[in-house]
Parts: sequence; structure tokens; C-alpha cells
Amino acid sequence: MVKLATICYLDNGRELLLLHRNKKKDDVHAGKWIGVGGKLEAGETPQECAVREIFEETGLRARPVLKGIITFPNFTPNHDWYTYVFTATEFEGELSECEEGTLEWVPYEEVLSKPTWEGDHTFVSWLLESRPFFSAKFSYEGEQLVDSQVDFYG
Repeated sequence: MVKLATICYLDNGRELLLLHRNKKKDDVHAGKWIGVGGKLEAGETPQECAVREIFEETGLRARPVLKGIITFPNFTPNHDWYTYVFTATEFEGELSECEEGTLEWVPYEEVLSKPTWEGDHTFVSWLLESRPFFSAKFSYEGEQLVDSQVDFYG
């Protein structure tokens, strides 16, 4: 079965907003530092989902920009996840508490030292390097990345 999701990294020009997933029970991302985002709802575009999820998880109104698409085959049992990757440099509002974990502005130079999925480490480095639009695939066995591929466009 296919699942569609978004992930977004808010960027204030010197830091990325990361979500330390430390609040939800039985969270596949427990302990990891990731962007904000979530599953697309019926009839929703990836852009609409990113805007909604950013607001729900941070309290901020943002204008996310699509940077890539990643396939995670069989990431959760019997589910292939297709994730739209966004960044946002335009946002406003007051940062709020998040039910899924702790939000923290992390300086660029510290982002890649935070515990996360190996594939996330890879694509976040592409975002920090301003690499062109990408289509990637990260295959895991449990928490171990076993295969990856990427195409860059532009």
C-alpha cells in the first residue's frame, strides 16, 4: 500500500527548525531529529499538506517550496512511503508547543550531528548545500539503510 507524506525544514537563514520526536508512544521516529510534516489527507495537494502540517505542528504560517521527492519502500510494514520534501524561508507567527516532540532551532553547523535516519542525514545535507531538485529512494531494513539512489534535476 502507498502512503503519501510531506516533510518540511523551516530555515531562518542560519538555523533549521527540527522536531525531536520524543513525546509519542510507539513512534517509528522516536528519538530522531526530523523536519515537520505528516500524511496527506484525501483531496489535498502536497503543498496544502505541508502548509497545514507546519501550522499544526509549529503554529507558524509558512510558504513552503518543494525541493524533492523521496520513496521509502516498505518503510513501515506493507507500506511504501512517498515523501514530498519542502523548505520554507518565508514564515510568520509564534512558535507553539508540538504534541509530537520538542521543536528547536538548530544552527546549520549542528544539524547533521543530531541523531536521525541515515537517509534523512543525506537529503538534509542536500538541502543545506542548495542542491537542485531531486528524486531519491532510500531502502531500509529496520533502522539500517541498505540501498539508496538519487537523480538531481537542473
